[in-house]
Amino acid sequence: MKLEIAEKRILEQLQREGRLANVELAERVGMSESPTFRRVKALEAAGVIAGYVAVVDQRVVGLDVTAWVQVSMEKQPDAATEEFHQRVRDEPHIVECHAMSGGHDYLMKVVARNMDHFSDLVMRRILKFPGVRHVESNFSLREIKNSRELPV
Repeated sequence: MKLEIAEKRILEQLQREGRLANVELAERVGMSESPTFRRVKALEAAGVIAGYVAVVDQRVVGLDVTAWVQVSMEKQPDAATEEFHQRVRDEPHIVECHAMSGGHDYLMKVVARNMDHFSDLVMRRILKFPGVRHVESNFSLREIKNSRELPV
């Protein structure tokens, strides 16, 4: 979808502060309220704005460990792959999962309370997902940047 300048301004503001009132949003993007409201609704209807969320600080809620888990799979039929995908979607501590090119099949971002909890997640859950052959984990020592804002 080709975005107009006004739509890009709206998206930039909403990515930074999704709970902006329409009045404030209109003021920030230099438009009147009605056109701003219509454009936001059009962006939502087109699926450009997929939803709104609260950003939760994981350490404040007790999730002190962040790991990037590389998963290698056995050759398996499509049904087993779909079951693996469903298990990933069902596990709340896996907050991201991407099918990858290169040496591993999937890359997951996993959050855990501590190392014991992470160990349990890997050994008692992820390694038992259908088709998993091998996992390799790397741990975040310090978060430098974590942004959901896309350059529009």
